[in-house]
Amino acid sequence: MSAETYRDAWGIPHLRADSVLELARAQGRVTARDRAWQLEVERHRAEGTSASFLGPGALSWDRLARRARLADTARRCQAALEAKDPETAAWVRAYVDGVNEGLSETERPTTPATPTVTFPTSATPTPQAAAPEFTRTGLTPGRWEPWTPLAVWLATHILFAGFPAKLWREHITTHLGPDAVALFATDGPGTAGSNGWLVSGDRTTTGHALIAGDPHRWIEDPGVYQQIHLSCPEFDVVGLAVPGIPGIAHFGHTGTVAWAITNAMSDYQDLYHERLRRTGAGVEALGPDGTWHRAARHTELITVAGEKGTEGETVEVEVIETDRGPVIAGGPEGLDDGTPAALSLRYPPRVTADLGFGALLPLLRARRVADVDRALDAWAEPVNVVQAADAEGGLLHRVAGRVPVRAEANRLRPVPAWEPGHAWDGWHTPPRAGLTHGVAVMANQRGPATPLGIEFAPPHRADRITELLAGRERWSAGDMPAIHTDTRLGSAAALLDRLTPLTGLTPGAAALRDRLLSWDRHMDADSADAAHYAALRTAVVRRLSAHPVLAPASVPPAYPEVLQPWLALVPRVGHALEHLLRAEDLYGIDRTAVLRAALEEVAARPPAGTWGDTHRLAAWRALPDPTPAPDSTPAVDSTPALDPAPTLTPAPGPRLSGDHDCVLCTSPVPGVTDLAARGPAARYVWDLADRSGSRWAVPHGASGIPGSPHHQDQQPLWLAGELAPVVADFDQLTKESDV
Repeated sequence: MSAETYRDAWGIPHLRADSVLELARAQGRVTARDRAWQLEVERHRAEGTSASFLGPGALSWDRLARRARLADTARRCQAALEAKDPETAAWVRAYVDGVNEGLSETERPTTPATPTVTFPTSATPTPQAAAPEFTRTGLTPGRWEPWTPLAVWLATHILFAGFPAKLWREHITTHLGPDAVALFATDGPGTAGSNGWLVSGDRTTTGHALIAGDPHRWIEDPGVYQQIHLSCPEFDVVGLAVPGIPGIAHFGHTGTVAWAITNAMSDYQDLYHERLRRTGAGVEALGPDGTWHRAARHTELITVAGEKGTEGETVEVEVIETDRGPVIAGGPEGLDDGTPAALSLRYPPRVTADLGFGALLPLLRARRVADVDRALDAWAEPVNVVQAADAEGGLLHRVAGRVPVRAEANRLRPVPAWEPGHAWDGWHTPPRAGLTHGVAVMANQRGPATPLGIEFAPPHRADRITELLAGRERWSAGDMPAIHTDTRLGSAAALLDRLTPLTGLTPGAAALRDRLLSWDRHMDADSADAAHYAALRTAVVRRLSAHPVLAPASVPPAYPEVLQPWLALVPRVGHALEHLLRAEDLYGIDRTAVLRAALEEVAARPPAGTWGDTHRLAAWRALPDPTPAPDSTPAVDSTPALDPAPTLTPAPGPRLSGDHDCVLCTSPVPGVTDLAARGPAARYVWDLADRSGSRWAVPHGASGIPGSPHHQDQQPLWLAGELAPVVADFDQLTKESDV
């Protein structure tokens, strides 16, 4: 056979083929076998058709996908790829062929019902076991097109750069003035927390480099990263793939070179206020030259499934595109006061017809850091900070991606499309950086990407990782989980420092203050002190948000629902609390009085348990289990982009250590919920001395099929901060099938 599938003890697929194209086909097929439901959800989200089976809750996302022209942009990018890079285009097509073959094996649903999922004794699941969600929704697996992987990639990352934050800056400036922008500076409502560190060979026990870290994203079930091994005569790579995308983009180890990324926090998307008018011929937009220009316009229909068996509806969406880009909000009518309500979005792939897929095959073929470096010159988005090392001692620390050169105002807020000076003028050269004392740390902080962004993560995680690495002269791969799981909360000082001078407290509040001041500041799941700190933080956030100075900003402008999370006041106050407490003045707010009242409130009603009692994992599922097991994870019942701060009642699911500003970045939303919908979507250690010394883990498991023995089997590892060994020797694997 030209391709073979093997599995290790964790059910991770290891694929071996005679050619690059056969390997891509095998990757697509095994991904569809393991994750058919996940693939189809992502395809529908990319095409703006997910409401047809997920219901009204997905409509706002579908509107954005249609209006932003995600599918059309993917088609353009695929056409350009066919013309400029036919080898990569053929490779993507081979992957799509494999996906379609795998989906064709999925049993077609009959009557929507909750099926009994069973698995045979063989490693390959039966068709029904492969897709219980299809039966529940009545959804029939569709057909992938050559452009579908590009659309999935685009839909996954369209909100990654956080362009709606520009709406927040405009909103808070309206209420408090321009100085408020810096006070509320965070990287978005969900906020980032990815960690990565590179330790050179002169700081390791083997004399070869180590790369370790964890991407911090929505914890989805099935997971957003797929552990996989791809082997053919041209390359042999293990890494974390994105289901629906061929190859291994973000985290990979070829045996002689390895790479990893974090979000660079760069700003590469622009919003424009548009002045539109209807004419007999369609719609026109006022341009910076002072004249009206014809805008492209058409309408599309979105089918919305009814809730609980009710009949659905069909919603018409007007799709308009100006010379700046697609209009994602509003239209020609504007608001009653004449304020323009239309917003257009300009994003690089729409301008260049290039998603950077030309980098993917060269990454797989890389042998040294110079090869990785050359491959990343073709990278487009998202913009990442990359670290790489090879077995010969080569090291790389750079930014990869495409960031436009334009006016500073474009980076800060929506700009008027009818005024000159807001056009794009070329692309920034991605910056590079080196190592300090043999290490490089990337944790979304200000660093090599500083010239390309506006808002970055606080330095606490990066500083803590640097501190921990400095505490030992030589590191091994087995030492790295101690860094992954560190729970020291660097941002706690802003609140705790203000407790010391408080006077006039009741005995209970004074005791609580003294308790917190003696706390070790570690957000451990079994810590009662951490629970008391979190309760005080919540009380402070809610009281500040309700203060008459800030409360008016709780009423957001009338933008689409999908953009509203970026405009929610309480999460903004929660994530910016450190800035708000340390500012010289906060618009006259008596913060001492706020803290005193919050301290008295928590002292009167203290938390009964520990931090882990309320800080639990809330994984996102497109179709939550209607009858979850008593110990299952509480599910966030919405599209991730729609609800980055879900308000949920904790269920008896996995208890978590960590917090947003810990290296163990399990992010609650202070003031809203202690549940964590975001966290380490994978953990990895790449060993350049011997790839078999590498380790990894994901939050759930290799299989996306409920009931599979490998659906949740890695969760105990993930919760404990342990890692499974990377097995790349086919002699140690179990052959599953010929593909």
